[in-house]
Amino acid sequence: METGKQTQKAVVGRMAAKNETAQESVDGPYYLEKVLIPDDSDDDYQYEEVLADEERSLAEGDDEDLEAAVRALRDASDGTGSVLQRLSSAKQPVSHIPEVVDDFLRNFLVKMGMSRTLDCFQAEWYEMEQRGLLKTELVEFVPDAYTHNQLLDNELKNVQRERDSYRQAASKASETLVKLQKERDFHRLQHKRVVQEKNRLVEDIKRLKKHYGSYEPALKQLSDKYQVALKQKMLISLERDRACGQANSLEATLCNVHSSSTIRSANRDTGLPPQQETYQSKSGKGIQLQNDGIALYDQDKDPTKNTAQKHPKDSEFPVSSRVNPYLGQIKALASHCPKASGFRFTNSLKAHTLPISCLALHPRKFIVASSSDDQLWRLWGMPMGDMIMTGEGHSDWLSGCSFHPNGGSLATTSGDTTVRIWDFSQGRCILTLDGHTHATWGCSFHSCGDFVASCSMDNTTKVWDLQSERCRSTLRGHVDSVNSVTFLPFSNTLLTCSADKTLSLWDARIGLCAQTFYGHQHSCNHATFNALGNTVASCDSYGVVKLWDVRKVAALITMDTGPHPSNQMAFSPSGRTLAIASNDGSVKLVELASTQVSSLLGHDDAVQSVVFDHKGEYLLSAGSDGAILIWS
Repeated sequence: METGKQTQKAVVGRMAAKNETAQESVDGPYYLEKVLIPDDSDDDYQYEEVLADEERSLAEGDDEDLEAAVRALRDASDGTGSVLQRLSSAKQPVSHIPEVVDDFLRNFLVKMGMSRTLDCFQAEWYEMEQRGLLKTELVEFVPDAYTHNQLLDNELKNVQRERDSYRQAASKASETLVKLQKERDFHRLQHKRVVQEKNRLVEDIKRLKKHYGSYEPALKQLSDKYQVALKQKMLISLERDRACGQANSLEATLCNVHSSSTIRSANRDTGLPPQQETYQSKSGKGIQLQNDGIALYDQDKDPTKNTAQKHPKDSEFPVSSRVNPYLGQIKALASHCPKASGFRFTNSLKAHTLPISCLALHPRKFIVASSSDDQLWRLWGMPMGDMIMTGEGHSDWLSGCSFHPNGGSLATTSGDTTVRIWDFSQGRCILTLDGHTHATWGCSFHSCGDFVASCSMDNTTKVWDLQSERCRSTLRGHVDSVNSVTFLPFSNTLLTCSADKTLSLWDARIGLCAQTFYGHQHSCNHATFNALGNTVASCDSYGVVKLWDVRKVAALITMDTGPHPSNQMAFSPSGRTLAIASNDGSVKLVELASTQVSSLLGHDDAVQSVVFDHKGEYLLSAGSDGAILIWS
């Protein structure tokens, strides 16, 4: 009997929990406050024992009901049909689990919040049950229709709420649809207009192409005529310069003849012998001096002359005692030279498609040569930037270029290890000098025009004879790549700088190093002389710039323009300003008197080369962006 009562408690509690779950899912949580079944009940109801398998089946039924409710919620977005399906699935557990009358009344009173009535009902109910006045046969289950109607009422309320929310969503969707249709119509009109404009532009382009095709033969003919006229103009200019040079030399010779005849006649009148003396050299040979005290160069008595390897076409180095004839002009320019801070951007031209490695200035005209990584060199008429000539023939990038002193030819160096000489009048390469084992970095002509020096990554510098077309000497001494080479104007002295952090002065006649400058802590990228030839400027890969006194072999000034590398430098004709091509895309100008540094900004990439014009009024810079910028 005890077991039957406990089983009854379990069944009643499970039924109450089931009803509470159904009510909670609809209108909120409701709880059965208290149920008491006394042990000494006198009712004659026979309880049956519930086995474990039956409890498991009930639990499985609860799980199935929960899964059905979840599926119904997931199908809520499918519309009214899914809601009806959920209602039909929710009806199933009502018919299987009936509810007793007293539980129904308790749940109703709890739902309505009538707690005092509930207390009175429960007190009277249990009192009658204890006294035996409650007839159990009258206590029946609530008909399924009541519970089913109550559940349907709750579901109806939920459906109505969902219907209202769906109506709101539908109205919003309708408004959005109308808005999108208007935008679609607007964009459709815009698209039609754009298509019409595109078709009109296509027709215009076709018509312009046809029109341009009719002019193309005439343009080609005019271009050919223009190139021919430029070449003729260049030839005429070169011939005129040559004639002027011959006339000047003849005038100088005539003046010398007149002066010498005057001196001889004066000596005859005074009875004095000519002012010539003979000094005894260390080798025991006599050196004859002119009346101005300068020794005459005697080729037969030159101890440095190598006669064993002499070639029939070899050129002779000029006398080293020659004086720079442009010293007067240099001193005149120094008096009215422009200040570094006065340079402003004037013009730019896209000269090459790839980086420009070097710029070179024509000896007399404002014509600039450019060499580039695109294996081309070009001549430009400045300051307008008109292209005069283009040359190609190297099999690799170009690293440097230099004009012949007469302005009629150009030397170029390249990554293909060769040095090429180009003649402007013939418009082609007339000589290829092959002897370096690695890429050549730069070149420089001797002022006499018979020799050209080249430096290379193979740690050597070579002096080439253009008459015999062979290497006269190889300068060995640097232990790393030789990055630049330049002749001191009107001298046989060569200046080189190397990645071994040193600079060297060489005698080009004998190929020996005369002096070495130490002081840089990093690889030297470039070195050059000033116009007077008494000062050397050098820069390295950390932007450090040094000025050296050639006579004292000592550093005069050290400036740090880094940390970006300095690639090349150029003195102004007056020698008072130094332009530096920097890897940070700027051109740095240094006033040597005050060591004040200013920057010119305009390049989009590293600046590789700078050069002044003959009067110092213009500054040209070229860089890795393939452009030449003109500053004035």
